[in-house]
Amino acid sequence: EVLREDPEMAFCTLANREDLNPEAGSIHHCLYQFTRNEKLTETNKLLCDVCTQRHCGPKNNIKSEKKYVYTNAKKQMLISLAPPILTLHLKRFQHAGFNLRKVNRHIKFPEVIDLAPFCTANCKNVAEGNTKVLYSLYGVVEHSGTMRSGHYTAYVKMRTTNNHLSDLVLQGQSPQALETEPVKGQWFHISDTHVQPVSASKVLSSQAYLLFYERLL
Repeated sequence: EVLREDPEMAFCTLANREDLNPEAGSIHHCLYQFTRNEKLTETNKLLCDVCTQRHCGPKNNIKSEKKYVYTNAKKQMLISLAPPILTLHLKRFQHAGFNLRKVNRHIKFPEVIDLAPFCTANCKNVAEGNTKVLYSLYGVVEHSGTMRSGHYTAYVKMRTTNNHLSDLVLQGQSPQALETEPVKGQWFHISDTHVQPVSASKVLSSQAYLLFYERLL
C-alpha cells in the first residue's frame, strides 16, 4: 500500500534519534542500524509511477512502450504501531566463505528500553504528546554451542500482573501511567527440568538470542 504523506514528516521519529549516540555492541546500536535512513541509488533506484506517467502519458501506454522511470530515493524502516509485547531476535550467525559461523559476541541490553527513537512521529497507539515508548524486560532465550549443535536455556522473570499490559492486549488501550523502572520480580534460569533463581546482573550478562519486553508506557 502506497501512502501519500507529508515529506517533512516522512522520516521523523517520536524522539530525536540523533541524541542517542548508541554504544557499539548494544541492542540500541542494533536498532539504530536497522532503522537507519538508506539512500537508494544506481541499481537500487526506485520505480516511480508518477515519473513514469509524466514521461509516458496514460497508464495504458506504459506496458507497451516499456519506458519505466527510476529515481533516487530514501528508505527508512520505522515502527508504526508499538506492540504490547516486543520480541527482538538477534542474528547470531555470519557467513565464513561457504560456511555459517555462530556469533558469540555479547550484545548489551537494558532492563528498560525506550522505542521512541525508532517509532514514527505519528505512531498509531501512542498518546499525543508522549515522547517515550517504554518496555520492561521479562524473558531471555540463550543458545550455547555451535551452528551444528547446542542447547537452549531461558531466563524468565516471575512478576506481578501488569494492568497496563492487560489493557493493551485485551482492550487495545494505551497506558497513561509513566513508569521508568523495570517491573519488580524474581529472575529464574530454566534449563530443561532445572530451575534456579538468579540475579538480574546474571541475566544481563547472558548471550541473548531472543529478548522479550512488555510495554510499560
